[in-house]
Amino acid sequence: MFTTKLLTLVMVRRQRQILLGMKKRGFGVGRWNGFGGKVQPGETIEEGAKRELWEESSLTAHSLEKIGQIKFEFVGETELLDVHIFRTVGYQGEPVESEEMRPQWFDLDKVPFDKMWPDDIIWFPLMLQEKKFKGHFKFEGHDTILDYTLQEVDDLAADEES
Repeated sequence: MFTTKLLTLVMVRRQRQILLGMKKRGFGVGRWNGFGGKVQPGETIEEGAKRELWEESSLTAHSLEKIGQIKFEFVGETELLDVHIFRTVGYQGEPVESEEMRPQWFDLDKVPFDKMWPDDIIWFPLMLQEKKFKGHFKFEGHDTILDYTLQEVDDLAADEES
């Protein structure tokens, strides 16, 4: 039986670039990723996403568009990570390094997939095409994907609370 941890991930875009952060500590250290983390009690998922983006990059999101939801399972762990993925092109400020993340802009054809989570190369193309998606990835350790499902969906709101 799994417990579920609710997490957010925000992908910041400008023209033909994406902002990624080098994780400096904690889960995923040493990998480039979007910005996000745990949703706090009393917060909506979107409020959590905006707060995490601000804490990790000093950017204020004006609007977030929910583009994906992926559940991550790690062999031997009892916690399922339920990650709600957003994109934003409407934000204020300049990215600033935080204790947790070092932000850097990447051209879309130079995304450093070799230094990211192995699942990113699978779902990033849908995100870049502005498609909505749902998925489930089963990992052994942090580097091996044992199994996954990923599907394009028309609407993410249908089972928002599940």
